[in-house]
Amino acid sequence: MAPAIPRQAVALPAPVVKRIPRQSNLSGTVRKRDDSDMDLDRDGESPSPSKRPKVAFDAAVDVRIVDEWEKNLETIREEVRRAIEKRGRGDSSEYDRLKEVFSTSPTDNDAPSPTSMRYYTLALLGNVSMLNKSCSGVVHAILKSEWLGREETYVALYIRFLGNLVSVQAGYIRLVLKMLITALSNVSSSSGRLPRNPIIRVPEMYGRVHTALKYLLQLIPSASGVLSPILSETFPSSYDTRKAHIDYVRNLLRLTDYAPELKPEVLALITDRLVKIDVQIQIDIEELEEDVGEGVVQDVSQSRADMPEDADDDSDDSDAESISSDDALDEEAQRVKNVKANVEKMDIVMDILFTFYESSFSTGSSKDCEDAFDLLLTHFSTIILPTYRSRLTQFLLFHFAQTSPILIDRFAGTAVQLAFDKGRPPILKQSAAAYLASFVARGAHVPSGVVKDVFAIIGDQLDGIRFEHESNCRGPDLRRYGTFYAMVQALLYIFCFRWRDLTASPEDYVEDDDPATFDGRELTWAAGIRDTLTRTIYSTFNPLKVCSPSIVNEFARIANHLRFLYVFPLIETNKRIRLSQFSDPSQSSLAYTQPNRETALTAKKDESYQQLDTYFPFDPYHLPLSKRWIEGDYVEWKGIPGLDENRTAANTDTEEEEGEESGVEEGTETE
Repeated sequence: MAPAIPRQAVALPAPVVKRIPRQSNLSGTVRKRDDSDMDLDRDGESPSPSKRPKVAFDAAVDVRIVDEWEKNLETIREEVRRAIEKRGRGDSSEYDRLKEVFSTSPTDNDAPSPTSMRYYTLALLGNVSMLNKSCSGVVHAILKSEWLGREETYVALYIRFLGNLVSVQAGYIRLVLKMLITALSNVSSSSGRLPRNPIIRVPEMYGRVHTALKYLLQLIPSASGVLSPILSETFPSSYDTRKAHIDYVRNLLRLTDYAPELKPEVLALITDRLVKIDVQIQIDIEELEEDVGEGVVQDVSQSRADMPEDADDDSDDSDAESISSDDALDEEAQRVKNVKANVEKMDIVMDILFTFYESSFSTGSSKDCEDAFDLLLTHFSTIILPTYRSRLTQFLLFHFAQTSPILIDRFAGTAVQLAFDKGRPPILKQSAAAYLASFVARGAHVPSGVVKDVFAIIGDQLDGIRFEHESNCRGPDLRRYGTFYAMVQALLYIFCFRWRDLTASPEDYVEDDDPATFDGRELTWAAGIRDTLTRTIYSTFNPLKVCSPSIVNEFARIANHLRFLYVFPLIETNKRIRLSQFSDPSQSSLAYTQPNRETALTAKKDESYQQLDTYFPFDPYHLPLSKRWIEGDYVEWKGIPGLDENRTAANTDTEEEEGEESGVEEGTETE
């Protein structure tokens, strides 16, 4: 129902003035002083200024001061109509004055009164058919005017005007929608403290924007198509404040309540921008000095602990200080400040998304759950997987995939399909293998049956690659067989974390803290586990030379202790092999993403660029606020009974430092 037009101000009666009558005098006679009259000086001076006519007001009459220039509604309607008509004839004088009514700040001394603003808006509402392209100036002025912080009757009238405008003048639909969407991230508390208007809090102003958007989308359903690209255009940049990001994300999610057709696009947009912040954090941390980078997340955690619970909902512009002192910071300090700001944005937005999705999985119907998980899988395949260095955004999928056995199978199956899809670029297949291995290794709710199944599926794929290419393989070559090595590294990583689940009876090793459990005892492994790794490791491809040394060494140490495989001689032999002698640049189209030619510098000093990175995307999650969602979902690194206990304190410290590069041992991964 369209908002009602405000009633015209009621004319007020004139005040009642009572005067004390004087006694009449006869002309030509001398008036005698009378006590009832006003006192006069004996010298005939004028009456004392302290004596004034007494005025009495009726208490029942409402008395107010009316600005001399405030016009009634009919006068303003005629003024607006005449201004628009003259504008069409080339006379813009009155038209320009009309624009000034809406462009004048409410805080100016000569700003129109709230009543005048209502009258002018009503007058334009009645002439909306005349606001064609030639009158776009006044439309722009109206859209840029302060309206969110005004009285409720004016806001209702303003929203009604917007609806009539876009219904009659369709060319303004994008302009109106962009004005409203822009307001979803940058409303200041000062906008709700306009003179001669009630105080309006920021959440209420955001609510008014949503009321306008909902009204327009109901009025013109096709506006959703116009709205979609605007959402992306107005998304805050990485340099915008934390408050801008949080407000915009929350408001976009609120938008999906009354525009469900936009939900997939809104969630994809938020995920895409979150991944960009995620990657920027990793790049910036790597550029910092090691000790500085390690302390960034810890500092954010401490500041989060000291922050009031409702600090994120504060309507004040709390980020204003973030740009006030940048000039005084050196380059290193500024980089640290930017990293902390991005970590805070990432943390809070992740928490918002966890909360948003939770309702679909915990209280929603089976269809709600399925639809939400389909969205997460789509975002994984199209946004997260192709992005190298993403370390945090994917934990949305990690958490919700473990809410049921069916979803565990679905995600593992999707990762398997992506990893072995011959139509995909090698880099994406290798990344999918890393996600599959990391999920199986780190997922606390992933059952041992799934661990065995994934291990067997990867093993079968490796056998297929060996059968097809080993006869032509000259030796270890990451460029030609990058997918093969990525799959082998996935198996080694899974073995390091889930070797207990790869035995024939995993339940026998649930409580394995006692070193005596493994002394002099041969473990029984599930069928095919040992044979698969033996065939693969000792093949011509020689994967232990190409896989990350830190993961290879950890696997060798555990496999030897458990009497699974003894690969130390092969590792020693590999130290005398140069990868460059097997590299074939002509096959770079099958490559991982390594340099196409070897330089003198890399050949002389380091071959690490011809080895796999230690990227496993579900390494520990340390964001202080949102990590609560991951608790209970995550397999922490467990020491090997009878192996890790024998290390001296000094050796433990040394190996922990080495583990910082590997991401195998718990607590040492890049944040």
